Amino acid sequence: VPMRGRMVHDERGKQSLLPYGGKSHEVIYSISRTQLTTALLDFAERELRVEFRFRQTCISVDRTGRALCMQDIPTGKLYPLPLQHVIGADGAGSVLRRFLVESAGAHCNEEMLTHGYKELTIAAGANGAFRLDPNALHVWPRGKFMLIALPNSDGSFTATLFLPYDGTQSFATLQSAQQIVAFFHEQLGDAQRLIPDLADQFIAHPTGSMGTIRCDRWISGNELVLIGDAAHAIVPFHGQGMNCAFEDCVELDELLTTQPDWESATSEFQARRKPNTEAIADMALQNYIEMRDTVRHAKFQLQQALSLELEQRFPDRFVPRYSMVMFHHEIPYATAFERGRIQNEILNELTHDADTLAAIDFERAAALVDTQLTSLC
Repeated sequence: VPMRGRMVHDERGKQSLLPYGGKSHEVIYSISRTQLTTALLDFAERELRVEFRFRQTCISVDRTGRALCMQDIPTGKLYPLPLQHVIGADGAGSVLRRFLVESAGAHCNEEMLTHGYKELTIAAGANGAFRLDPNALHVWPRGKFMLIALPNSDGSFTATLFLPYDGTQSFATLQSAQQIVAFFHEQLGDAQRLIPDLADQFIAHPTGSMGTIRCDRWISGNELVLIGDAAHAIVPFHGQGMNCAFEDCVELDELLTTQPDWESATSEFQARRKPNTEAIADMALQNYIEMRDTVRHAKFQLQQALSLELEQRFPDRFVPRYSMVMFHHEIPYATAFERGRIQNEILNELTHDADTLAAIDFERAAALVDTQLTSLC
């Protein structure tokens, strides 16, 4: 389902659309993770002759014997695999990353958010009709927390509440059906009306955790390279975790083909990718604050409108940071992060004494863009 922007719901239920980009093709697609995974597995098996072995897990790594200790989950049987040319994609709780820390001298930092999340479902209406605009990401920003809703192809929405674990408005204070319903009624009234079984869903569904993993090393000689969440898990607020992992795959595939040996390829892979994964990790954290809080403010909305106007006027120099990340795969995350910082300074200066686009000094804007931003061509 294509989404063209964020539909912001205020406390009174009023809705306003903030476009993602200034071009008609700049939309974001809400897709089923299960269907995408199935499509990728089918393609790899059919076209690349990849052999899949499901329900196998890595228990530990034997550095002395240079082997992975694997387990066949259905039978419980343990068996070894050689610790050589291993591509570790075993997720945020990676056993292989722990091996790098404990045995290979890597340093990793796990920064867990003090906020958790809970998924809820807004069911489709009669005959599968959408009960909210299906071409938008719906956001209920409330400063310290937020609710979002993503459209599904069957007419339903997957809603996710992001909320602190502790405090006056937190998961800790939402224990009973009465507390849950009262909280939604007060803070998220129009959403509450769309979920008649709200309390039952809330109590039945688990509370998830989120965090950022930063690791100074992803490689160990001729043995191992980490990719994806195993190397650099991020929070979900920029929608780039999977895309970032796909970029890892493309980059590593190219280097394994062009570099003289495994160690050269993986060393260059880490050098190229690490600045970009650090950048998207920081931007994802910043985007949480933007989505739950600053998106509500008139100054933010003016700066977003000004960003799109400057892109129209200076398309080879000024591209909004969000657009660089989401719609320009040729622009690395690190470049988007740094240019975004400069562009934010320009926006702050131009809107300091302006409340509308009509009040913007576009001659000053042209001078700032010309002197501070190099051409992207």
